[in-house]
Amino acid sequence: MSALPTTVHVCVSCRAEGEALEPREARAGARLHRALVSAAAADGRDITIVAVDCMSVCKRPVTVGLSAPGKWTYIYGDFARVPPEDAALTILDGLARYERTEDGIIPWKERPEALKRGVIARLPPIG
Repeated sequence: MSALPTTVHVCVSCRAEGEALEPREARAGARLHRALVSAAAADGRDITIVAVDCMSVCKRPVTVGLSAPGKWTYIYGDFARVPPEDAALTILDGLARYERTEDGIIPWKERPEALKRGVIARLPPIG
């Protein structure tokens, strides 16, 4: 595991196709955020999970980002296609692989399938 703190950002304003605007806490992104917090706690994981109001990737909801100091940041989408509890487990699996890397780049063959299909962007480390 990396000694550097890893953060998972979850777009809580993301809606699944056809989902109502209100109540906001019922949106697919908010449900994934709750499922991810719960799954991380159940797994005993000490990670930072941040709810983000909008990540501007509305065409590929639900969107999450993985970032850590000195590492590449990844943005993944399409998590509205699976139940939030399943998506949370996939994200935690990918996060564990991300944390084991020096630079944040998970080898393609080692990525969970949802992270292969769902990659939206890769941003270089700051600094």
